[in-house]
Amino acid sequence: MAALLHVAPALGTTSGSSIYWGAYMNGQNTYGYYYGGSWADAPWDTKTWSKFESNAGKKVSIVHWGMTAPWINKTFADYTPTFERVRSHGELNAVSMSTRSESTRAIANGKYDSALRTWARGAAAWGYPFFFLLDVEMNGTWEPYSPGVNGNSAADFVAMWRHFHTIADQAGATNVTWVWCPNVDPWNRFTPYNQLYPGDAYVDWTCLDGYNKDGTQSFSWLFGSSYAKLLQLAPKKPIMIGQTSSVDGGSGKAAWIKDALSTQLPNSFPRVKALLWFNWRIYEKSKWWSWPIESSSTAQSAFRSAISSPYYVPGGALGSLPVKSKIPEP
Repeated sequence: MAALLHVAPALGTTSGSSIYWGAYMNGQNTYGYYYGGSWADAPWDTKTWSKFESNAGKKVSIVHWGMTAPWINKTFADYTPTFERVRSHGELNAVSMSTRSESTRAIANGKYDSALRTWARGAAAWGYPFFFLLDVEMNGTWEPYSPGVNGNSAADFVAMWRHFHTIADQAGATNVTWVWCPNVDPWNRFTPYNQLYPGDAYVDWTCLDGYNKDGTQSFSWLFGSSYAKLLQLAPKKPIMIGQTSSVDGGSGKAAWIKDALSTQLPNSFPRVKALLWFNWRIYEKSKWWSWPIESSSTAQSAFRSAISSPYYVPGGALGSLPVKSKIPEP
């Protein structure tokens, strides 16, 4: 695995301490609801992208989006224009992929090697570094690739990840920055992280997803114990918050945002080097969830104020990272 490069503060921070930030920016369900009209997801719809950045008061350094598994309907080359659109804006790609209900053991045993090799060759040909979040929240019970679901086991997941990674390395796709992203588990309910971790040679960044779903869960409580476990498991790896947000409720979403972004992350989570907001008014479990920063004027104002800090690296100057390299810590 290529060593992580170190980028000078010229990327946008005025001190030696900073993190990347960005969002999954949903269109129709979110901005169609708040503003009316027709919207699609970023980065495909630049109107959605620009609207989020305008509301946040700052250019994102990361654009988070999703691509299908290569054996389903598209190769990497089909997505190259999308990758290039983000890079040409001076921002970083963070791309999620789900293997869906396909057996992780079958993938590890080579069922889709031809499609994976084609994907990896396409990634190598494009060359620029990007975050790659494969099968996120695998430790939970709700994903089709999780242990105990569809006949999958933790060992199968690890074998699948290592197999995919090996194929990418063989193709020369050293620009793929592998992000291993389980869900937070402050309740110790899910498959332990150490059973699912592919190993330091196969992971570039670790990661956590977590949401304040009832308005009462502080950022420090929600992420603290899981963060500590990541530090024990992979102490040298930078950490990403891959998905997060809060509902309106409890002490208030605005207060939660201020505490998370202005106090907790800078002061208590020093190994977190990237933050991705889930800006999607999504319908799940028979209800609409108010995850976007625009769910209230106070929430948007709190987010805008917090993210204005130089601690959060602005986009616009991140498109020229060296080809065939990993994304470095800021």
